[in-house]
Amino acid sequence: MNNAIHGIALLPHWGVIRAQGEDAAKFLQGQLTQDFVLLGAAQARLAGFCTAKGRLQASFIGFKQSPTDILLICSRDILPATLKRLSMFVLRAKVKLSDASEEFLLRGLIGNSASALVADHPAWTRIESDLASVIVLYPAQGQTRALWVAPVGGPEPVAGPISTELWQWSEVQSGIAMVSAPIVEAFVPQMLNYESVGGVNFKKGCYPGQEVVARSQFRGTLKRRTFLMHGDTEMAAGQEVFHSSDTEQACGTVAQAAAAPGGGFDALVSMLTSAAESGELRLGNSQGPLLTLGHLPYALLADI
Repeated sequence: MNNAIHGIALLPHWGVIRAQGEDAAKFLQGQLTQDFVLLGAAQARLAGFCTAKGRLQASFIGFKQSPTDILLICSRDILPATLKRLSMFVLRAKVKLSDASEEFLLRGLIGNSASALVADHPAWTRIESDLASVIVLYPAQGQTRALWVAPVGGPEPVAGPISTELWQWSEVQSGIAMVSAPIVEAFVPQMLNYESVGGVNFKKGCYPGQEVVARSQFRGTLKRRTFLMHGDTEMAAGQEVFHSSDTEQACGTVAQAAAAPGGGFDALVSMLTSAAESGELRLGNSQGPLLTLGHLPYALLADI
């Protein structure tokens, strides 16, 4: 990043689902791709909520405020449907699920603003700061990023403001796409590289879609991964990407995109791994705007 970014952003595109009760961790354990029973107070987790076919219908950044109080941060445009779907499985479990978006302040910190709070802690660390939880996120072009979650009326982080749009660009640059409305049920977790960034625990117990997710991993059948791309024209989640070798069938789908501060748009595209090896990639159709491949800030795990 030639021009370093430092500051704090408002995050109106994210919301909060709250799980409260003595069975909160046990309930989420049976629904999500991560281990919430063994989740420590100093940890956070990227987690997926899959259909029975292993397709992501939501993704979360989750952490415990206490053993009986868990917050799940997700894209706000899918929150109502996700809350309704999760609630269907509560049955007799002693847990209450609610939309707590209006109860918490969500702020994104980047650069010095984040480094001052999280130092050299790795991604998915949770740090307590007064009444706030600070979650270390994956970096964007080498710059530290963190999520600040505090009760409304509680402390606010102190630093200069940056735009939400600039923060959203940093989300793309981090290489981690969160599920939003245009891509609900479009991908199994590995198609968004979740297995490479701590989003899937293959040792935990059952959850919806687990067999499909595990089979994709252990039989070496992963043919799609997420790549970072740049284009000169606007991109948005859900758009198709085509390869020069096949003008009829798309090779990938935009999972998340944002305007780049230097011009054009950057996007995370889930596509056939073979399409990234050679040839041209174009947006929308075989004659659409040309896309160029970038570099993810992490290594992809090899198939098992």
